[in-house]
Amino acid sequence: MIIMDGIKKDKIVTQVIDKFQSRSDLGIKKYNTTLEENNGGAYYWLNHLQEELMDATLYIEKLKTKIQEIKELELKLCENENSKS
Repeated sequence: MIIMDGIKKDKIVTQVIDKFQSRSDLGIKKYNTTLEENNGGAYYWLNHLQEELMDATLYIEKLKTKIQEIKELELKLCENENSKS
């Protein structure tokens, strides 16, 4: 919990807002424009969203693979410990 100006704030929400601001600043620096100023049409934005979601799917799959690797290592460790007993 965070207290700002005497008002209780949600730490998680504050972290996400900070990340949005940082991402916006990076985008403005990289593309020299704001999202508001970008006049791409509906198809442009749908295509961009689709590309972002495809990337997100890849990140999910990568994390699932990492979790599976950790589970397998934990299982091997447990088996090794049990075989020593």
